[in-house]
Amino acid sequence: MNLIERAKNILLTPKTEWDVINGETATTQSLLMGYVLPLSIVAAAGSLLKGLLFAGGVGLKYFIVTAVIGFIASVVAFFITVIIVDMLAPSFGSEKDMGKSAQLVAYSGTASYIGGLLAFIPIIGWLISLAAWAYGVYLMYLGIGPLKKTPEDKKVVYMLVAFIIMVVLYFMLVAILGVVMFAAMGMTATGLLR
Repeated sequence: MNLIERAKNILLTPKTEWDVINGETATTQSLLMGYVLPLSIVAAAGSLLKGLLFAGGVGLKYFIVTAVIGFIASVVAFFITVIIVDMLAPSFGSEKDMGKSAQLVAYSGTASYIGGLLAFIPIIGWLISLAAWAYGVYLMYLGIGPLKKTPEDKKVVYMLVAFIIMVVLYFMLVAILGVVMFAAMGMTATGLLR
């Protein structure tokens, strides 16, 4: 299935799409190359669009660095989250299967990637991004049962732990990369030259 069709299906008909995904095999690497990387680029484009349209006093350089930081953090967070979700599986009565963990993390992040693209819209962009993260939680909840064979009574806790780890990892990576990259560019995190 191609990327656009998968993204559309997971966003519009997630219950049936998780069943289709469960019948497929995938590896962390195949999902990274065929799904996560392209959608991470799409999300990073939101920062670039914001810079091109509304750079103002901060400058385009700031938005380029921000896009690169978001892209790298997204890819690294994907890998680490897949490993942690798979390691936690037995604690929640779920199957340990790296391929299924990678599918769960990659596809439940779809809404967040699209929300990242739309974040450039003035005023409501951050609301769209926030709604996308919330929808990602719902997507993960729907997928954790079929993919990880999680018992009904443990789905909510496993999903919340997995999603919190994913979000915390992403923002920790953004913070670390931000300090390093802005310092290397001679800028502060506000985009101003020192």
